[in-house]
Amino acid sequence: MSKVASIFDLECLARERLPGVVFDYIHGGSEQQLTVQRNLDDMRALALRQHSLRDVSHRDTRVTMAGDPARIPLALGPTGLAGLTWANGECEAARAAVDFGVPFCLSTCSINSIEDVAEAINQPFWFQLYLMKDHKVNASLMRRAHDASCSALVLTIDLHTQGKRWADEKHGLAVPPRLTPANIMQMVGHPRWLANMAGSKRHTFGNFEHEIKEAGSIGSLSKWIEEQFDPAFDVNTARRVRATWQRKLILKGVMNPDDARTAIDIGADAIIVSNHGGRQLDGAPSSISVLPEIVDAVGDRIEVLFDGGIRTGGDIVKAIGLGAHACLSGRAWLYGLAARGCKGVTCALTLLEQELQDCMLLTGLDNLQRIEPGVVTAQPPLGRR
Repeated sequence: MSKVASIFDLECLARERLPGVVFDYIHGGSEQQLTVQRNLDDMRALALRQHSLRDVSHRDTRVTMAGDPARIPLALGPTGLAGLTWANGECEAARAAVDFGVPFCLSTCSINSIEDVAEAINQPFWFQLYLMKDHKVNASLMRRAHDASCSALVLTIDLHTQGKRWADEKHGLAVPPRLTPANIMQMVGHPRWLANMAGSKRHTFGNFEHEIKEAGSIGSLSKWIEEQFDPAFDVNTARRVRATWQRKLILKGVMNPDDARTAIDIGADAIIVSNHGGRQLDGAPSSISVLPEIVDAVGDRIEVLFDGGIRTGGDIVKAIGLGAHACLSGRAWLYGLAARGCKGVTCALTLLEQELQDCMLLTGLDNLQRIEPGVVTAQPPLGRR
């Protein structure tokens, strides 16, 4: 078995193991993928200033995220169709998160259902909600999340329409993938993936199987979901969710200080600064570039979480150093799941924790909640000033 030294190694293993149609879905973004690249480039452009003459023999990485404990300041963010990369993928990832000690968030557009995950881990988890035009479906999903003891509802606010993902349209991505000649050739060429997927409990969007009549037809169900994203979603919509959901409410997709202040006004418990991993508005700024102004706008009145471009433990330090309370990651753990299932997710978390510890040692940090100004900074200009 190949030695894995970084998230990038897991990415390579995922690329090898998955058919192109599936890998391109989890790896890519919308249109020209400008925002996907900005998330990575802008994170890498930040510098970490060292403080060496400090005792960092005792370091604390623990934190609470929306009231739930986390061994490191990271949660597994919601990713659609994780169960297309590994049989029962959402359940496998949730088990890894629980065993490691970090929160897990299930996507509305998952393969495993809310109930599947609740049965698999028997512990509270977060549920990410895409609001549909069909209000009965929304009410049912929230009720099911409540009955499954979900501790937080993560309301995505940036999906008034689905971003155009050119690779998915080219491949004809569906759930399961459409049997075009090209896709059949890709699947046949990945026998390990095919054999693994044969053991999957479900082969469609698990959360919708018993919600709508279209669920019996894969094509009709996919079309129904795409047509259900609501351009009328506004602050009053979010207020109605707040009035219905009595546990922790997190708004995901905040990229503007005004939306962050509005989240406070409606009584949200936390926000996630996120551009949807570059999968919605192509050309949007990176999440890390807008994080400081959002933190400045809300201060300590609401918990600010960060999502967008986390690939190393040092990236977590950078986000917290710019004001985030903690982070979420999607692709990092998804690469691990696609490569090695539950063990791959654990591997991804272990790598990020080890890198986080190393970064703290080398920057003179013993507590991530006390990062001094200037530790995370722009790269200094070359030459004398």
